Amino acid sequence: MPVVVAIPARNEEAHIRACLEALDGQVAATVDHIVLLANNCTDATASIAAAVTLHSGATLHVLEKTLPPHIANAGAARRRVMEAGLRLAGPDGILIATDADGQVDADWLASTLAAMARGAEVVAGWVDLHPLDWGRIPMRLHEDDARECAYDALCDEIHARLDPDLHDPWPRHTQHSGASIAVTVEAYLRCGGIPDVASGEDRALIEALRLVDARIRHDPAVHVSVSGRIEGRAEGGMAETIRRRMVQPDEYVDDRLEPAEICALRARCRATARRAYERPDRDVGLLVGLLSQPVEAVQRALNLPHFGLAWKALEDSSPSLQRIRVPVSRLGAETVSAEAILRPIRAADALVEARWVA
Repeated sequence: MPVVVAIPARNEEAHIRACLEALDGQVAATVDHIVLLANNCTDATASIAAAVTLHSGATLHVLEKTLPPHIANAGAARRRVMEAGLRLAGPDGILIATDADGQVDADWLASTLAAMARGAEVVAGWVDLHPLDWGRIPMRLHEDDARECAYDALCDEIHARLDPDLHDPWPRHTQHSGASIAVTVEAYLRCGGIPDVASGEDRALIEALRLVDARIRHDPAVHVSVSGRIEGRAEGGMAETIRRRMVQPDEYVDDRLEPAEICALRARCRATARRAYERPDRDVGLLVGLLSQPVEAVQRALNLPHFGLAWKALEDSSPSLQRIRVPVSRLGAETVSAEAILRPIRAADALVEARWVA
């Protein structure tokens, strides 16, 4: 089961050595191949990388490529380096994406492989900023981010408790960063690989994997730190977000988040849809009521070949589940609402767990 780490890099001479040395310093597990795509570089990224001596036994492949202007973007670069990794990994291998400005923890690979040994086909790692870079960002941005992350965690816990996922149990996280996504070659090919997008390719990949029912684990034990620069390499990336928020605070929280009551409704609907999908003698009456959709539309969706496809069809067409963004000014109130929703659910779960122990 070859393990191949794929890294797109554009003008990363300040970070690439530390990135490669962190990969080389893994404990209890070893990377077989590291593929670095130095794309459209005007600095010494490629030569610095090629001069790094690896002691773990991993083979480093440094590829240099100039992408034409219309595809000189993060999505295209990541797709190409993952495709190069596919040829080395083979049909039974594992591809792992990371970023050239990232430094993985020493147990990053071992923790990733442990999650896969427990049944995951995809492992998304937890990503944060390098401590030195963290200190350069205004404290108000950290405080704003902490409040948003706290609400994000509450919403995710609502989903985890109302619509449990055997392969992604609580506690978990919600990040889908290209700095740490591991995927089996089989699952990667099954979903069609990274979609053709200029940016946000990491989220797009996870969404494509969900549509084909890949077993995805958001593992807090898998950790990598990335730079907190405000002059980024990719449009729409973390650096752009930090720079924008330094100038003007956002009016809304991340568009993944929604009011707590709708979050809970979405989780209940998904759990109901999952149960209906898994039963050949399905009764869709409850689901029809929750989604406010015709019986025929619900049945048609539930006949799709993957639950991920079925849920997307139901979710996209349901008037009950249209996305509503949360203004930053409402974040405190929605946090209180999420806590209120979770309180009885946590109590009921604790009672069930106590009975199992007894």
